[in-house]
Amino acid sequence: MPRKPKKGYFVRGHFVAEGSELDQELKRELKGTDVSKTDLKRESAELQALGEALLKLRAAAFNDLPISDKLREAIVEAKRITNFEGKRRQMQFIGKQMRLQEPETLDAIRAALAEQDRPSAEATLALHEAELWRDRLIVDDDALGGWIETHPATDAQQLRALVRQARKDLKAGPPGEAPRQGRAYREIFQVVRAQLAAHGGSDHAEEAAEQSREEDA
Repeated sequence: MPRKPKKGYFVRGHFVAEGSELDQELKRELKGTDVSKTDLKRESAELQALGEALLKLRAAAFNDLPISDKLREAIVEAKRITNFEGKRRQMQFIGKQMRLQEPETLDAIRAALAEQDRPSAEATLALHEAELWRDRLIVDDDALGGWIETHPATDAQQLRALVRQARKDLKAGPPGEAPRQGRAYREIFQVVRAQLAAHGGSDHAEEAAEQSREEDA
């Protein structure tokens, strides 16, 4: 059975396959751009990495991308491949397909990946709330008692020990210098964050923020 001919065209008697590096170079020349081989390699590497990142993009965002069917199918297939060499070849094919996408499509891919990496407003609020509670627990005995009362699942003995250690660490620093926060300081944050996540900490966020503003006033 005869092989299906490649798509392409002839330039000065030489066949140029569509999508090949020579094809891309000729297209850039037609657009009047002067790009060095180093720039081309850098661009190729960036698009290869961008294509690999698409494997981790959430399904909903991936389905909304205006990418070509070939690239979409290649990404889906790459997720199924477990063989190292097969995966490597598939990623090379994805890199080739990435170089065929329109600039607007590449911008859409970058925007989708950036959006996925950006922490949500809810996650940022949860982190801020955990930080507020950690600081209050270290400096305020009433806050410690109130926390244990409203979060009974907390290991009270562990939390009290961590708070005592964090207070000792605060006093141990040289006078006039910002104290170096020790392990207990970080562990209090983890304990608080875990409890807030388990019980929907947003209910306490406004209260913690309000009390913090009152203390700063």
